[in-house]
Amino acid sequence: MRVEYINPFVESTFNVLKEVLNVEVKRGDLYLKEAAMHIMGVAALVGLAGDVEGRVLFDMSHDTALKIAEAMNEEKFTSFNDMAKATITELANMITAQAVTKLHDLGFKFDLTPPALFSGENMEISNTFNIEALIVPMDLGDIGKFEVNVLIRERI
Repeated sequence: MRVEYINPFVESTFNVLKEVLNVEVKRGDLYLKEAAMHIMGVAALVGLAGDVEGRVLFDMSHDTALKIAEAMNEEKFTSFNDMAKATITELANMITAQAVTKLHDLGFKFDLTPPALFSGENMEISNTFNIEALIVPMDLGDIGKFEVNVLIRERI
């Protein structure tokens, strides 16, 4: 996986979270994950196609997703309702749009799928590309933990 593909997603995630949540974002140590992985409770998945193929997954706990929705909407949520779901989907859109703009500026051409939102206990995302995914954990202070899971390869 080329670092040119990954950095825009990491930078965009850091910048967007910092801006929309108005919190200090601390990036944790990166690690690779080869096998299928369990999501923390709520995940927004964006597919990539074109010069590259793969996906970007934004993973967080149910509690973190609610706190993000509350911060972005400036209102309290008692459940992960349609508005909270739309907010997490929009967050994924904001991050990927910024990352793709950076990648297009570097000469890479590809398309995105609209974010798909998954929510539930004991859910697993399979790795069907036979390459390692890069996991970038981010600490959002009192809001919680947010992970960017990037799996991209050049189309063969």
